[in-house]
Amino acid sequence: MVYLRKKKVKGVDYLYLVKSTWDKERKTSRQETIKYLGESSSVTRDDIPEEFRENVKINSFLLENTPKDRKKREELIERLRSRLFSALTEGNLKDTMDIYTAFVGNNTLDQFYERVMTPVMTEIGYLWSEGKLSIATEHVASNIAHSLVKVIADENRKSKKDKGKIVLTTPIGEDHNLGCNVLESFLVSKGFITFNLSPSTPAESLIEFIKTAKPDALIVSITLEDNIKSGQRMVKKIHDAHKRLPIYVGGLAFSEKSNFKFDGKLITDAHVLEQIPRIIKKK
Repeated sequence: MVYLRKKKVKGVDYLYLVKSTWDKERKTSRQETIKYLGESSSVTRDDIPEEFRENVKINSFLLENTPKDRKKREELIERLRSRLFSALTEGNLKDTMDIYTAFVGNNTLDQFYERVMTPVMTEIGYLWSEGKLSIATEHVASNIAHSLVKVIADENRKSKKDKGKIVLTTPIGEDHNLGCNVLESFLVSKGFITFNLSPSTPAESLIEFIKTAKPDALIVSITLEDNIKSGQRMVKKIHDAHKRLPIYVGGLAFSEKSNFKFDGKLITDAHVLEQIPRIIKKK
């Protein structure tokens, strides 16, 4: 049985898609989280994985729990995306920071990345690939995005918490490291110590670094599908050298396909950012 579960955190309701199965040995039901959906007020039917969208109980729950101001909220988020697009493409870091500050005043950092920044960066990348945005403008936008993420990470690095050590990197040939930088800033905000070795660190160097740093997990970000094979080779080498080290692989390269084999856990859920600290802790 699949259903939606609501969890309140600091006065805010969050939704999770949960599967309940019967444990024959323990003779009790067991709940498994299929997907974190986000803040209850912003979840729509489109956020539900396609195979569960026709579930009567899920649709009834969404209908009963749809806030009256959702349309207004979505319009506000769309306006923020439009403002962020302009700020990034015009190279205006101050406006970019103002948009971020305004959003996280009433929302979480992962929601900012998933609901505002990622869609905007995806649109910028698409417009560039279609020749509707110059490469110079794309570079300006990317550089400002990197600067914003660095400021966010530096702000959160003041925390004295130590929930674990995480190494982040990309495979050889992958020069896109905004994903690693975003993830680093989020993990730092959650109290993790991070070692960002992106982009394109050779496997041999990573193996030696891991011996010294002794991290609790390795996360590999891959943006372009062309770099998946390189990532598979790198992950295999690291796994062979450090078999007990948990390795996680994700990124935009897997947005449409998830049937790739890795010597580690492949994460393809677009809304997994909030869950990563929990996944690492569980491991």
